[in-house]
Amino acid sequence: MASLTPQIAGSPPARINSQSSTYALSWTDDLPVCHESGVGFSTNQIYREDGHRVEEHAFEDRSFHFSLENGCDLYGVFDGHDGVRAADFATQRMPAELLLGQLEGKTDENEIREIVRQAFISVEKGYFETLDEALAEKAHLEGQIPEGITPQDIAGEQPELANKLQALTDQIHGGTTAVLALIHNKKLYVANVGDSRALLCKEDKDGRLRVKQLSVDHTVDNQNELQRLADLGLDVEKIRQNRLIGKMEYTRSIGDYPVKGGYKEIELLSGASSEPVIEEPDILQDAISLEDSRGFLLLMSDGLYKSLQDATGRPRVNAEITSLVAREFGIQTTLNGIAQSVVDKVVRIHHDAFMTGTPNQKSKTQKRDDMTLLVRNFNYPLQAIGSPTYLPASMPYQGRTNTNEPLHLTIGDREPPSVNRSLFMRTNGTTISSTLTGTNYTNNSTSSNEDSNRGSGEQRFFSKKRSLPLDEKGEIEGYVDFGNYFSALEAMDPTEREQFEEEVKVRPNYEPIKEEPERSESIEEADGSGGAPVPDTGFAEEPKTPDDEIAAPLTTTKIEP
Repeated sequence: MASLTPQIAGSPPARINSQSSTYALSWTDDLPVCHESGVGFSTNQIYREDGHRVEEHAFEDRSFHFSLENGCDLYGVFDGHDGVRAADFATQRMPAELLLGQLEGKTDENEIREIVRQAFISVEKGYFETLDEALAEKAHLEGQIPEGITPQDIAGEQPELANKLQALTDQIHGGTTAVLALIHNKKLYVANVGDSRALLCKEDKDGRLRVKQLSVDHTVDNQNELQRLADLGLDVEKIRQNRLIGKMEYTRSIGDYPVKGGYKEIELLSGASSEPVIEEPDILQDAISLEDSRGFLLLMSDGLYKSLQDATGRPRVNAEITSLVAREFGIQTTLNGIAQSVVDKVVRIHHDAFMTGTPNQKSKTQKRDDMTLLVRNFNYPLQAIGSPTYLPASMPYQGRTNTNEPLHLTIGDREPPSVNRSLFMRTNGTTISSTLTGTNYTNNSTSSNEDSNRGSGEQRFFSKKRSLPLDEKGEIEGYVDFGNYFSALEAMDPTEREQFEEEVKVRPNYEPIKEEPERSESIEEADGSGGAPVPDTGFAEEPKTPDDEIAAPLTTTKIEP
């Protein structure tokens, strides 16, 4: 596949990352984009008390969404770190490993899974081949440094050499997570390395949405990954305390040469019997049939869900994110609009937590990472283009469609605005009372012939009248009798009353979404050891707060218009 290795030059093409300041031609530009999917993103931010924000680094997330005529669809989200080189390379090379005939005529699930696995391995191998010259030059320069000379000495005595070594070090550092979704023969395959996630939300037989995480988080919180590292001879207790493996947050990734080929130079990792951080993906064990499916697939970088975790204090937010997406399906008219709207809402929730939250919230939300959300629709109803949504400005996060006829506005010298006055007044001229202000209003005709006091072109809907009369207690006399209601309520037996209260209980405007247990393959399943018992490492898995059912919108952060 060497001839297919793309030339990495600057930022990726705009189709992959529309935030790129330059455009680099790519062979993937000729691949057809999937129009049943959409992407939203936001650049990392560091917050300031004055409300301003600054970027910590360049945008490092990448993604693609392709759909070929043979029915093969490929989607990917890549969260780069320590630069964009690895993420750029992966977004170019991964499609070449899967969409150039490798899957043609393949129907066996195990065979397809193996092709996907080999794609990850080939991508990393190709990426490391691009680093060969930099590694050789770095080794050559380091060999010229006399023993006993520290980096500080080099920086002071030979600044040009120090700068060159630093540039080479930066070049070989860096890697990327990867979460990949492949649709082949109407079946869904998911594979990943790192902590970018894949969530599948489908309607069950009762029409309720259920969400399940199809990817595996490869972090030091993953017990299976800790066991794998322990088997290599590493001190996993120290890794847990540091919450890092070397300087890495992930136990699997593409790239990251220092913790792979160079792991012997890191004290904590030097005792490992083989490379501790690997490119071997976790692949969904059983492909998911998409026949007659109704729902959607989400691929996201960790910046999205971790920002929501930090802002709300909830350790698990898959169902919340899925609920946000489901509500946007009833509001937005495009899948790009859905994805971007959800990202924007999480950004605002996170920023509001910093600006108005508790000291603990502020300490956790001082900055956030890049965010990317890719949405792939499977027959879930999308708001019709001809039915625009009108949301009240005071409730920007309510996913509810206003079905009332909107105001009709015209511009220029054409007809004046047409307003539905029945919203404000009675047509027969009778008084409309207000129990909030103690005033009442009356309808005035809009005809200028009936009101000579109006200016030309002026239309008044209300005129103020006297206050309502008050009783001896200073209260407005009651005009609604609830006697029959309370009598009927008292006449109910306990069972009838409980049933009545259940029927009138306020409910959210969307169906609750239940989250299925997270996918977490055991080590014997991943390495094919045939089900041998996993040795006890002495680490009990920390209990997780279940959020199987979300029955209301997020309320942790107060949102103001």
